[in-house]
Amino acid sequence: MNKAFYQHIFDKQQQAGSVPSNDVISRWAIRVIKLIFPEQSSEKLDSVNKIERESLNLQLQLVAILNGTRACSDCNNEFMAAEFFNSLPEIYRVLNTDIDSISEGDPAAKNRFEIIRAYPGFYAICFYRIAHALLKLDVPLIPRILTEYAHSQTGIDIHPGAVIGEYLYIDHGTGIVIGETTEVGNHVKLYQGVTLGALSVDKNMASIKRHPTVEDHVVIYSGATILGGDTVIGSHSIIGGNVWLTKSIPAGSTVYHEASLRVVERKLFQ
Repeated sequence: MNKAFYQHIFDKQQQAGSVPSNDVISRWAIRVIKLIFPEQSSEKLDSVNKIERESLNLQLQLVAILNGTRACSDCNNEFMAAEFFNSLPEIYRVLNTDIDSISEGDPAAKNRFEIIRAYPGFYAICFYRIAHALLKLDVPLIPRILTEYAHSQTGIDIHPGAVIGEYLYIDHGTGIVIGETTEVGNHVKLYQGVTLGALSVDKNMASIKRHPTVEDHVVIYSGATILGGDTVIGSHSIIGGNVWLTKSIPAGSTVYHEASLRVVERKLFQ
């Protein structure tokens, strides 16, 4: 038996201590989402005081999570938690623009309740907006855990560092990848399988913009891949399905493949 190996594992356990699990962290975010969107929950808080109390409890739980992760030794965790909950009304406002975008753009959406309760795109956006708000407060580790949880649940991978405007519409969503330094404007519509990624990957690129900029009112259809930090998709552009794009395009552009389609008719009955 390799005693040195097991001693090493034991030492790591002692250093880790009682760090909150990813499940505890994701459940905290789920409770935040259920607080502001009770459509997600079967439990209803029947007074304003109880809603305020739940918000305070979640704030205290965030402090405990921040203390437990110990990813930041000199952070003021009480201040960061308070600032996050001060920003919750704005997070709620922006998320409602995302609901509006889905409601107005998807003919299959019957009502807002259905979008909040059943749409994986909206679920992923909720986690992203919470994670991004925490990241802006310099909260380490937790934002990435939250977006990776949403990724595991929806197949939609949005890095918390991406900067995304209002009225984001994710249709279907499976396979969407939005990289760390991506910038997305307002009223952007993304279909399944879209990648907003880096043209090349190297560790020394960590501090530079590696992912594209998508301006306002852009539609990107399924399977499109847009790469590179210098790549800008001009406003009101349409990117067709399965397009591979590594260069900027001006506003109002349409980019698509010219496919050659051949239909062969055959007789089913002699």
